[in-house]
Amino acid sequence: MGYRILAEVTMAVHFLFIAFVVLGGFLAWRWPKVVWLHLLAAGWGLCIVLFGLNCPLTYVEDRARERTGEAGLSRGFIDTYLTGVIYPERCLDEVRLLIAAVVVFSYAVAVRRWRVSRG
Repeated sequence: MGYRILAEVTMAVHFLFIAFVVLGGFLAWRWPKVVWLHLLAAGWGLCIVLFGLNCPLTYVEDRARERTGEAGLSRGFIDTYLTGVIYPERCLDEVRLLIAAVVVFSYAVAVRRWRVSRG
């Protein structure tokens, strides 16, 4: 029972982390110090995409599911829960570009807002 809860909580945290990677730059509009945490998260997300790194959250969820007797994740978190479910697999590159554009846009507006507020 404990491993099942761990797997489900890890999956939820993973979704929240991905949402933060995509949308966290907008939080910096209100709370500028968040930008440092977001830069780390976005950098980690970029490294996963560019270098095929494995996310520790995927590892935790996978092992927890195996401990419950379920099959572990056969692919990464995004490939399992998002690609082919939320968006078609053939659109993966477009989705990645859209995410990058959202992050860049959020930072561009944040920088502009910070400059205006400074005088």
